[in-house]
Amino acid sequence: MTVFFGAFAGVCLLVWGVSAWISALHWVHLLQLQSYRPTEVWRRLVGAPRKLAGGLLPAALSLPFAYFATATAGRAWLWGVCAWLFAVCAWGSSPRERAKKPLKFTGRVKRLCAVYGVLFAVCAGFAVFRYVRYGRGLFVLAAALVCSPLIAWVACELCAPVEAWVKRWYRRDALRRLRACPDLLTVGVTGSYGKTSVKTYLGALLDVQFDTLITPESFNTPMGVVRTVREHLRPTHEVFVCEMGARHVGDIKELCDMVHPRHGVITAIGNQHLETFHTQENIVRTKFELADALPPDGLLFLNGDCDLIRDNLPDRPRLLYGLREGNDYRATDVEVSLSGTAFTLTAPDGETVRFRMRLLGEHSVLNVTGALAVCHAFGIPLASLAPAVRKLTAVPHRMQLLPGEVTYIDDAYNSNPAGCRAALETLGRFDACRILVTPGMVELGTDTEKCNEAFGEQAAEVCDYCVLVGEKQAIPIRRGLEARGYPSAQIRVVRTLDEALAAVRSFPTEKRKVVLLENDLPDQY
Repeated sequence: MTVFFGAFAGVCLLVWGVSAWISALHWVHLLQLQSYRPTEVWRRLVGAPRKLAGGLLPAALSLPFAYFATATAGRAWLWGVCAWLFAVCAWGSSPRERAKKPLKFTGRVKRLCAVYGVLFAVCAGFAVFRYVRYGRGLFVLAAALVCSPLIAWVACELCAPVEAWVKRWYRRDALRRLRACPDLLTVGVTGSYGKTSVKTYLGALLDVQFDTLITPESFNTPMGVVRTVREHLRPTHEVFVCEMGARHVGDIKELCDMVHPRHGVITAIGNQHLETFHTQENIVRTKFELADALPPDGLLFLNGDCDLIRDNLPDRPRLLYGLREGNDYRATDVEVSLSGTAFTLTAPDGETVRFRMRLLGEHSVLNVTGALAVCHAFGIPLASLAPAVRKLTAVPHRMQLLPGEVTYIDDAYNSNPAGCRAALETLGRFDACRILVTPGMVELGTDTEKCNEAFGEQAAEVCDYCVLVGEKQAIPIRRGLEARGYPSAQIRVVRTLDEALAAVRSFPTEKRKVVLLENDLPDQY
């Protein structure tokens, strides 16, 4: 019998160990998603208490069972029941939801996991060797599981000095590589939205005449730029297009101090990341840190259709681009269809060229116009860019056309009011059954609810059906829809994207279905 209960205790400990490891990866993943800022993780979890309780409540329930297992150590069957319930609760505390963005096992994550593992091993060793005689080991292990977020926080803080040293080393190496290319022409691209698209299109169009390097995907942080330079920069590169992201005041200046851009593009300024910027004035000041960093003879390309940019034009050489009158580079006669978009571009010297592309929507025209403006100012004739424009493909999840039995427009990356409005305008151009699938906008601070309500009002004018993902996010959007008299029967509220797609397939219509996937589900929250 002693052997049996020893084996049973071993199984319980194994369940605890697996649960602890899954829990560790979960908290490390959340740290990675928030750039290893523990306070950001905690702030988001406080705003999503169901997510926080989902892991910690079962772990907390394991505490009384661990205590009862201690108190009933003399009664074998009762001890076994309590130990088993402890193991069940421990297993229930391990998150098993599929992450939207998987954990990337970078060197930093491996170091963080190692420190986390050491801290957990200390707890386990303390439980086994200090309290094994008194039967209190399970209680200590349960407490360690409940404290897993705190352990992750402590591990992150312990790793901070090492990570700071690693960053400094990588950064010095990247700066050395940049100094070894004195003739490299760097173009900085920033904006509240549109910067990844403009960067991607600009890189493709500059390749017509120059050997061009761009920061891949959304590598727009200091370490993302460092990684790009260290892994991809070659002596033969002539132009480096560097995307510059920001969540706090001073972020753009930090990137400019690293790469020293000669020219710059500001794609748009809007109320995005208000949770970290706090005010619109901080957003404007941060984006124009790029303008402040350019040399006197450097050119600044600005989206002239953005009112916040128009109201804050810097006193320096600049060129405006857009669809409105008064822009130096202006796109007109826009035609949108399921096969793509056509427009006419007029340059400052009066030259006009008709362009056709596979990209969808007026805001795609705006982004391509910005890229064309930079290329033309660099001496590339507009006419020679027409073939390259025809070959442009959508950046994934940014108005990406996915044809099939049901046509999807994947704009999942978007999460700002201007982009949502533009996407709805594009959807409204199609003679089809127009369906919106969205979880709403996030990271707009106190304006989130107001912006989502306005989004619902705009959708009511365009969509035949609306599928809202997430009960909490759906409330303001539904309120906006109903304010415009939108029929309740044409609104569906679901919990997951799979349920949303099933709803799309169930809608009755004789027309072709065109579905706009607008905004993405928040990361893990």
